[in-house]
Amino acid sequence: MFHPLSLFIGLRYVRSRSRGFFVSFISWVSMLGVCVGVTALITILSVMNGLESEVRGRMLSLASHATIVGAPEKLRSWPELIERIGADKEVVAAAPFIETQAMVGSGLQLTPAQLRGVLPEEESKVSEIGRYMKAGTLADLTVGSRRIVLGAGLAWQLNVRVGDEILVLVPQAGGGNALDIKPRMQSFAVSGIFEVALQEHDNVLALVNMSDAAELLETGDAPTGLRLKFADIFAAPVHVPHIAKALDPTFTTSDWSKDNASYFRAVTIERTMMSVILMLIVGVAAFNIVAALVMVVTEKRTDIAILRTLGISPRSVLTIFLTQGVIIGWFGTLLGLVLGLSLALNVETLVPKLEQLFGVHIFDPDVFYISTIPSEVHAGQVVTIAVIALTLTVLATIYPSLRAARTEPADALRYE
Repeated sequence: MFHPLSLFIGLRYVRSRSRGFFVSFISWVSMLGVCVGVTALITILSVMNGLESEVRGRMLSLASHATIVGAPEKLRSWPELIERIGADKEVVAAAPFIETQAMVGSGLQLTPAQLRGVLPEEESKVSEIGRYMKAGTLADLTVGSRRIVLGAGLAWQLNVRVGDEILVLVPQAGGGNALDIKPRMQSFAVSGIFEVALQEHDNVLALVNMSDAAELLETGDAPTGLRLKFADIFAAPVHVPHIAKALDPTFTTSDWSKDNASYFRAVTIERTMMSVILMLIVGVAAFNIVAALVMVVTEKRTDIAILRTLGISPRSVLTIFLTQGVIIGWFGTLLGLVLGLSLALNVETLVPKLEQLFGVHIFDPDVFYISTIPSEVHAGQVVTIAVIALTLTVLATIYPSLRAARTEPADALRYE
């Protein structure tokens, strides 16, 4: 279909300087529109990917990739269960835990909290709490020490510091009646404070040694469940149900995608809508290509008639204007890819320089926990953006090219 002569003429039309200023202007605007749309899509989606990864990493710093929960009698032999779980190549580590809802208080202040009993040496294998400790260490939670590590928000609400005593209250059914709830309480010394920069952790989570939690809850030496860490977090939703079923069919499982389903669903919807909105820029540029080519066809009616008289087929005429439109769209797409990738790969370097130049902070450290703009380029997204932009620009050339191919030489030359 793309005959060398047609390609030659089409390329000459693209480079032609004899066209009217308005037609040339629209052609350049169309090219820049495609370029701006592709650049904006790649850059913004990469930044959204980076922010999502950053928040997900913070969420999973203290939460687990997956959990396996079961009856106490099934979990008493947890070292053996962890050894069996470790046989799965996707599992990096596993650790036992005890978790319950509690009230923590200091003086007259009483605040709800999520009390988690852990083994420090095992917990460090499945979480990254060590890097978020502002005071003390997780290793301070020794057996029988009755020490507690609080989130920064929780410590602020209670107005406590390292070394202060706080009271922990947990519900306990009494008299064999589930409705007869009697709180059990125990005093703990604050030995550490962590800050992950997420309210889900900082404002509610309190960590103690698993033996102290078991003594407070009177559950013996059995944990509530096991926390698992995978080499690939995206493998957790697929693998953990099979792992639990192989251990015991009565075990129940959960994973990070279920625990934070509402957040990731909102991010997905936001990313989709942002992609649609930004793709409209490319769509508008494609309409400009249609307008530019229609005017070129009108301007070149005499040339088309002469070419037809010399024996060029309607298909060759179609190819001439397809070439012109495709060159405009594809060059704009290519330029957008280069600029978009350049911005996306260097946004963490460029933004601080722009902030310094203009004296502003996009994410003020005094307000936002994440004060830098992360970026993460996904090859699949870049390819999708390029394919959609190229497709739109090709489709935009079809109508003007068909109109040129239908030009009748006799009608075009009648008044020449």
